[in-house]
Amino acid sequence: MAQAAPAHGGMMAKVRSNRAARPTRTPDLFDDRVHTVGRYGIPVVLGLVYGFWAAANRRGGGEITGWNILFGFVTAIAFIVLCIAVATFAPLLKRELHSLVKSGFAGAAVGFLYSQTGESIYRSVALGVAVTAGVFLVFFYRYYTREDAAGNRVR
Repeated sequence: MAQAAPAHGGMMAKVRSNRAARPTRTPDLFDDRVHTVGRYGIPVVLGLVYGFWAAANRRGGGEITGWNILFGFVTAIAFIVLCIAVATFAPLLKRELHSLVKSGFAGAAVGFLYSQTGESIYRSVALGVAVTAGVFLVFFYRYYTREDAAGNRVR
């Protein structure tokens, strides 16, 4: 068989030169409109699910009343507003506070849901603090390993 002779440097030189030309970020498959819809759509869907869950916990299997529905929607609106605020302003903070704000929101949300079941407030607070601590460890590890001290992403 007749094959062409390899160029100077062989195949590895071609692979090394291609690595330098590759972009360091993954390509963005969606346009800005899709990101905007996701930025506000995800908190709205999560808020509606959260409000339904809180209302269901509060009624404890009883009948659905108008006040229960109102409670669910008010809880959903509060969750949506807080979720968007945390998602907007937390990334502007240093990584420790960034982790603390997001984990505090998660812990407070779980603690509030648990408090609607009628359990003791001390158990609700303990569960909220435990969730906050666990989520804080996960977020802090993620931001600590992917950001430098100034908050710039490291790849």
